Amino acid sequence: MLLSMVYAVTRRLLSLPALLLRCDVSKEAELLVLRHENAVLRRQVPRVRYEPADRLWLAALSSLIPRFRWAKVFSVTPATLLAWHRRLVAKRWDYSQRRRPGRPPTAAAVKALVLRMAAQNPHVGPQAYPRRTNPPRPHDRLFYRVEHPEPSRNRSCPAPHRADVEAVLTAQAEHIVAVDFLHVDTIDLKRLYALVMLEHGSRRGHLLGVTANPTGLWCTQAARNFLMAADTTNLKFLIRDRGGQFTDAFDAVFADAGICVLSSPPQAPKANAHCERIIGTLRRELLDHMLILNEQHLRRILSRYLEHYNTARPHRSIAQLCPAQAEAGPPSPIDLANHRVDRRLILGGLISEYQIAG
Repeated sequence: MLLSMVYAVTRRLLSLPALLLRCDVSKEAELLVLRHENAVLRRQVPRVRYEPADRLWLAALSSLIPRFRWAKVFSVTPATLLAWHRRLVAKRWDYSQRRRPGRPPTAAAVKALVLRMAAQNPHVGPQAYPRRTNPPRPHDRLFYRVEHPEPSRNRSCPAPHRADVEAVLTAQAEHIVAVDFLHVDTIDLKRLYALVMLEHGSRRGHLLGVTANPTGLWCTQAARNFLMAADTTNLKFLIRDRGGQFTDAFDAVFADAGICVLSSPPQAPKANAHCERIIGTLRRELLDHMLILNEQHLRRILSRYLEHYNTARPHRSIAQLCPAQAEAGPPSPIDLANHRVDRRLILGGLISEYQIAG
């Protein structure tokens, strides 16, 4: 592939002298023919596919053409640029060549022994099987994995011990906040991290900070800044994952404010599902449609979007109201026949807000 790309580029470079030596009239006529032919092909072909050599050649020629004429000369759209950037980021973080095999399967002899012991001891649970063998003894989990290859989906607690999970979570929601990191790759493939917080009760989102090096000291300072500016009277619990950035000093800052820090189980992102949800929203509605230039750019657009998120974006969990409306009360119905609705563009038109004209 590399040799073919070098050959294609070299061949096109050698054709430049012949083009430069032609007279201006013939070159202009040929350019008009090629431009018209290109327009016809664009109408007939829904999508043009470029090889790596084509992209390299177009990138080299783009330096000779004024930027304001790129839209007429090249068929590359903003969506194409975003797709190329996503592909470049995925290629950089692709570790498939270094992938290692997973845990080896259980030996057939061990499986046969476990099943035989289970059949011979029907009244004894798996936890008692290792005690019936000589060392080295199989682990308890091995017996359960062999006897129950598929997890049971019909388990249920007895009625007296069954709890209404939704009722419990709703009652505690106003006292819970959650934090998690959002990572973004800039246009030059530099990875940035944003610390995002979500209030479970009001669904308000907060940006605690943006950095390229999220150390424990940085997270601790971000926590202090949040507690100094926010009203934490009703907050009792903070949910976070087990990332190394959340140190004991980070937990101590919230503990001093009367907030108990709860660590989610290892490798269990669903335990912090609400915060994962807002991170997914930030990606789908904002970051997937923009190329981030630097740390200041990311901080600015996240702050502006969270302002829209808290004051204008409806949420299903709070009856299609935004957090500000849920706290102040739902607005009164308005007869649209007697009012005009104005549109306000946010972040260059990526997001639209609508309000009654004053």
